[in-house]
Amino acid sequence: MESEKPDKDLIVDVSSTEVHIALMENHRLIEYNTESSTGNKFTVGDVHLGKVKKLLPNLNAAFVDIGDKKEAFIHYLDLGLFFPAFDQFVREALPKTDLKDLYSKIDTGTPLPKEGKIEDYLKPGQMVVVQIVKEPISTKGSRLTAEISLAGRNIVLLPFADKVSISQKIGSKEEKRRLETLVKSILPKNYGAIIRTAAEGKTASTLIAETQSLIEKWESSWNKIAKNKGVQLLFTEYSKTTTVLRDLLNDSFSNIWINDEKVCDEARKYISLISPEQEKIVHLYEGRQPIYDHFEVTRQIKGSFGKVVPMRQGAYLVIETTEALNVIDVNSGTRTKTHDQEENSFEVNKIAAEEIARQLRLRDMGGIIIVDFIDMESVDHRNALHKLMQDLMEEDRAKHNVLPLTKFGLMQITRQRIRPVTEINTEEQCPLCHGTGKIHSSVVIDEEIERKLAFYVIEKGVRSITIKTSPILGAYLKRGFFNSFVTKWKKRYKVRLEVVEVTDFSVLQHEMYNEKGEKLE
Repeated sequence: MESEKPDKDLIVDVSSTEVHIALMENHRLIEYNTESSTGNKFTVGDVHLGKVKKLLPNLNAAFVDIGDKKEAFIHYLDLGLFFPAFDQFVREALPKTDLKDLYSKIDTGTPLPKEGKIEDYLKPGQMVVVQIVKEPISTKGSRLTAEISLAGRNIVLLPFADKVSISQKIGSKEEKRRLETLVKSILPKNYGAIIRTAAEGKTASTLIAETQSLIEKWESSWNKIAKNKGVQLLFTEYSKTTTVLRDLLNDSFSNIWINDEKVCDEARKYISLISPEQEKIVHLYEGRQPIYDHFEVTRQIKGSFGKVVPMRQGAYLVIETTEALNVIDVNSGTRTKTHDQEENSFEVNKIAAEEIARQLRLRDMGGIIIVDFIDMESVDHRNALHKLMQDLMEEDRAKHNVLPLTKFGLMQITRQRIRPVTEINTEEQCPLCHGTGKIHSSVVIDEEIERKLAFYVIEKGVRSITIKTSPILGAYLKRGFFNSFVTKWKKRYKVRLEVVEVTDFSVLQHEMYNEKGEKLE
């Protein structure tokens, strides 16, 4: 019998400075992303007009200025097959030029030779259109390509390309023929495309709408190139929210919850473009409890991003990230389910493999990962663990390779690194001493809150106040139905008062808000 697909929920928490995106699989956190609301200028997929700074003939590469303090890097093989066409367009695009006419008349010419030299195509000071394929990591700048692509859910648009490719995962020859004929008929001159697996069975109107949207996105950058030949961002891919939707959205998605109306409308509009039948799964979250508390994301983040990660039955992982590699140590902890040491080690290692596959996606760990599993004598067990790890990693979108265990129980995993590893500090400052080593009496916390309450009610005339607190402080303030602090304050100050508990607040942390949801400073 075919196993049921897991339910996937996307929970999006939008604040004034950041957008947090959590992907839940059967209510368990498996991916977590953070995007600055103010915008990061150097993220994967962004397209820039850059200036060649220095050639590196020995490496057949060049450094390119894209506006970052660290110069970006491009190799000859990343110039793409039809780089001269892009180069001609950049040079000849001027404010009074008919850009559509210019673009369509450029001859893509013959593809660049594989054994060519970068100095034959680039020189210092030259302006080039480039796309980020790997973000700045540590001391290294961004990795670039000049072979621009605009990825949609069903179609990847390729400017200055001459062919339409189709995903090999689409099995039906009739469907391949239908898709190829359709896409070729709607692509203007000097455009190519890759038809993705998700396009299988999609209607002509859906594919046409998405293709036109991608073409408009590319062509919207032309005026920037014509008006200003300086270093600049031409366009970003999509926001992380829509990028996650593009890459992950499938029939197993049950709900997308977003606590911001604008972002919710953006996501709904995007889904209506790429998969109209799933538009109904997008919901605006309007609950009073913070969205990540309601869906238990906060609790899972705090339990998943520490150095020590607990697992089932007392076992745990220790995760260390260094400049060169990531090291994961598997420990059996207090688990002693069986007296058979070999069988016990195998069971712990299987539990660990499942958690490690999740952690790699959750933290977006890349580069070299060394896993120190508990030693096992049995070759069959070592082979079975290797196969299990490969199966568990199949859902990972990043390119990866899982090598067999050594006789010492070490497994090497290489995973594509396109962004810095996600690190979240799960430690909290002492809520009593605030890092000073000296504490005030916590008994007077109610007096401190009442003084603030009295100030806002009497001096500022606020008639409705919400106090956000930690669960412990909230329980303290609401303790006793008739004689709780909250009940007394309501009667004393004739104010509408509500206490909302926030799980990621430290013990004595509290904040006050008026009826409009504005924080009272």
